[in-house]
Parts: sequence; structure tokens; C-alpha cells
Amino acid sequence: MNKYVSLDKRSKKAQREYHAKQRRTWGELNPVTRSVPSGKTYNRKKEKQRIGKEFRNGFDADLFFAELYIFCLTMTQRNSL
Repeated sequence: MNKYVSLDKRSKKAQREYHAKQRRTWGELNPVTRSVPSGKTYNRKKEKQRIGKEFRNGFDADLFFAELYIFCLTMTQRNSL
């Protein structure tokens, strides 16, 4: 049977092993506090991110020209009035 030796009388290595066993992990949870940015505040990067996302997804020329065509039609209708 092993005798109990108090923590302060153990070697540094044994103390480190004991303290390592006492510690626990956060597991899947990340303890860093995060804040959600306000949607009302101005964000310079937001438009750049949107453009970059569209660029990465590929430029949809058909959609662009369809929107341009509709825009031109509405402008010509306004001018004819």
C-alpha cells in the first residue's frame, strides 16, 4: 500500500502531474467572449466582402445583362413621358 505524501513535500515533477490531472478542458466550447457587431453601424469592409463573394462565385453575365436591359427600358419609358 502506498503512503500518502502531502503535495508540498512531493517533487516538482509529481506536483506538475497532480495539477495536470486536476485541470479540465473546455472540450468543444471556446471560452473566448465574442460580441455581435451592430447592424446599424457603418462597416467599410462589408461592401468589399460582398463584391469579393460575388467574384469568387463567378460573374453571372446573363443576369447582369438582363438587369441592364430592364434598367434601360425603364429609363426610356421615363424619357418618353
